[in-house]
Amino acid sequence: MENYHAVEVSLFGRGSIALLPPELKKRGVKRGLIITDEFLYKSGAAKRVGNRILEAGAEYAIYYLVQPNPTIEIVNECLHAAKTLQVDFLAAVGGGSAIDTAKAVSIVMANGGNVEDYEGVNKSSKKGIPIVAVNTTAGTGSEVTAFYIVTNPSEHSKMCMVDPNCMVSIAVNDVDFCMTMPKGLTAATGMDAMTHAIEAVLAKRAAPITDKDALWAITAIKDYLPLAFEDGSDVKAREMMSYAEYTAGMAFSNAGLGMVHAMAHAMGGMLNLPHGICNAVLLPYVMEFNGRLPGIGERFRRIAKALGLSGTEGLTGEREAEKCAEFIRSLSCRVGLPKNLQELKVEKWDFEALAETAMKDSCMQDNYQMPTKQQVIEVYHRALGIGDGVF
Repeated sequence: MENYHAVEVSLFGRGSIALLPPELKKRGVKRGLIITDEFLYKSGAAKRVGNRILEAGAEYAIYYLVQPNPTIEIVNECLHAAKTLQVDFLAAVGGGSAIDTAKAVSIVMANGGNVEDYEGVNKSSKKGIPIVAVNTTAGTGSEVTAFYIVTNPSEHSKMCMVDPNCMVSIAVNDVDFCMTMPKGLTAATGMDAMTHAIEAVLAKRAAPITDKDALWAITAIKDYLPLAFEDGSDVKAREMMSYAEYTAGMAFSNAGLGMVHAMAHAMGGMLNLPHGICNAVLLPYVMEFNGRLPGIGERFRRIAKALGLSGTEGLTGEREAEKCAEFIRSLSCRVGLPKNLQELKVEKWDFEALAETAMKDSCMQDNYQMPTKQQVIEVYHRALGIGDGVF
């Protein structure tokens, strides 16, 4: 038996930000804090959202110091602003960093204590204050998930919080906010979404309802990520990537993730590397590892079909996984992402500490089968791309 968590209201399509004011009015909110980064503040994206808040008869202030891999310090600064202003809702404008910051602030405002108190699974007792998430990327899925991540610099780690109380109230996926996304960010967030979808299929808690979303997302990302990367003004490609990252987010929020995310979180926390790029590099190597696990072959057959791979009928699960991993490497290369950890300047003497941290990550528990620390080290070695590492 499992609960299935979803956003209260989702607004889709070009210009859908115009649908926000009536939704805010329904909730009777009066004072909000927009949480964003400096680029989206200066580009006017935050103000566009602010104008819609004003239309709803509410007022707002802006916190625009969110950074990639948001830290406890960033959350605490934003929390102080929200408390001082006595806001009754938050509006995150951005990708995962802004939305995760808003989720952390929302939970602490409603439940008290410190953000560190909520690391782990279901640690809060009350639903957070309402969040509007205006998504500006097509990858993280943060606007629809029961997850959020905060970096703890003192521990050189990322804290993973899994908590339905952090769920966004209103998710806005208006591609007008995505059209100017640079190629590098399009690629990294797109492969982040692909990782979400594939890990959801391979997760312990995968079910027919999550597979439906995950497998559709795999096909859509395979078809439309290259188009969005090659031509950022391709409205259909941008819209389809928005749908795909949303459905991938729905899938993993309910099925769970796995080894890729646990290992990527460790790299992000210790080495401050971009999350989507870490996922893209690690994904095929983890797929090859998982493909050697007994009983997983049928799941890789479904992934292969979603990827449009032919000639895989009758292959072993291990060989099927290898074929899928080869396709993922090719897709990452097509959108200009690194092939291995060597290109990210990761050193093999980091692997022991990275594996130690990854084993403690809550995402690792959802992998099809829990690996040993030594197996995690071996996957890092293989992902280095210089031929060492054995399963």
